[in-house]
Amino acid sequence: MIDRFSILTLGCKVNHYESQQIRQFLEGAGLRNVDPADSPQLLVINSCTVTHAASAKSRHLLHLAQKQNPQAVVLCGCLPTAQTDELTALGENVHVVNDRRNLTAVLGRLVAGSTTPDSNCPKHPETKSIRPENDAKVKSKNDLALPADLPAPTSFPGQTRAFLKVQDGCDAGCSYCIIPTARPIVRFKNLDEILREATAFVAAGHKEIVLTGVHIGAYGQATARRSRWEAPENPHLSQLLAQVAQIPGLGRIRLSSLDPADVTPALLDVFASHPNIMPHLHLSLQSGSDEVLRRMGRPYTTAEVLAKVALVRSRLDRPAITTDIIVGFPGETDADFGRTVALAEEVAFAKIHVFAFSPRKGTAAATMRPRIARDVVKARSETLRALDRDLQARFRSQFLGETAQVLIENYPGPPTGHAERYFFVRIGHGTNRTNRTNGTTARPDASHESHKSYRSYSAGSLVTVRLLEDAPDALLGETA
Repeated sequence: MIDRFSILTLGCKVNHYESQQIRQFLEGAGLRNVDPADSPQLLVINSCTVTHAASAKSRHLLHLAQKQNPQAVVLCGCLPTAQTDELTALGENVHVVNDRRNLTAVLGRLVAGSTTPDSNCPKHPETKSIRPENDAKVKSKNDLALPADLPAPTSFPGQTRAFLKVQDGCDAGCSYCIIPTARPIVRFKNLDEILREATAFVAAGHKEIVLTGVHIGAYGQATARRSRWEAPENPHLSQLLAQVAQIPGLGRIRLSSLDPADVTPALLDVFASHPNIMPHLHLSLQSGSDEVLRRMGRPYTTAEVLAKVALVRSRLDRPAITTDIIVGFPGETDADFGRTVALAEEVAFAKIHVFAFSPRKGTAAATMRPRIARDVVKARSETLRALDRDLQARFRSQFLGETAQVLIENYPGPPTGHAERYFFVRIGHGTNRTNRTNGTTARPDASHESHKSYRSYSAGSLVTVRLLEDAPDALLGETA
């Protein structure tokens, strides 16, 4: 009989949200959630396949899980829906959920005591693939959204912030992206359901909620392709954000990744009108070269990116603008990469997530040539990461001497957390405070009296902090 389970989650915030749905379903069936090291009889791996590295890590976790030899291993998420040919030599206790509609049935059978894989859920169905050259059609017979009978999570145990999935699926067909294969059906939740979930998260003690989706900028639309919308600007996301911001007790709201085209005056009006919406936008740039963006199938130019950044900064006070950049896309020249570096410097991103191009079978980019040599990709990635470190330090330093609201994310020990603009803050952790009377310094992380007050903090607290010093990856401060 199975009475203990663990869930291992890889990938994006959407996956983490769905893992909480799985957890709540299993706990509702009477099972106990335990640490993976505590010999769970059921181990669920919620996988990712967006890059080759993510897919390899998912398979590695599956291999480790099989060595642990629980009664049952369930592999769900994006790997089995998009890259089934990567799954080989699976044990008899492994249940591969390659149609998301079967997940609840598979879990239900295991809870009921049947650990034999169901022949009606084949392990290796025909791999679905998007058509080349970004054709709109997607080869898929399945609705790949999670089944409706998985419960909406009411909390994220052990986490200070909660993720709330408001949208699923993408059919935009960027040439490098496997997501339209793994999640092709574009859908969204209705407003009442979102408000109920957000209210439950607040009641559970979460002071920050991140609204997330596979393509959140398409919230309220049946497609992610703007050419098929009634108007080029989507009004639904800004309307949703305005409603969520009014939930009593909700301290902070963030949005997950947006395309630059998703930023509209209406959306920024909502940001500016609600102080609990954090001045932080993550805009997925991917490249600073118009030619590379064209081959990627991205729906904007670098000039449009710069115009959107200028619009954001005209409406918000020193906003954090973070981004993703892919290095080594097929055909990326030294000049293309130089344009990316120059654009990153001009925008002065608060943080850059650097990814090496990862060819994924079933995408148009997988067959594009010429491929960029690994040593070139590595060198370009190192250049961009060095720039990222410099830009992060420059962005943080402008707030020295000011106060910030920090969401405490760890305890015990000197508390740490993220400020409104998402830079990391350490409180009473190595700061040197100059005594204005005699010029001496005191270190609050030693035996300073104020350090004792840190014991009253708990993970999830919002604390006002004066920012005093810069460190390689954070600002150091003390409670104001």
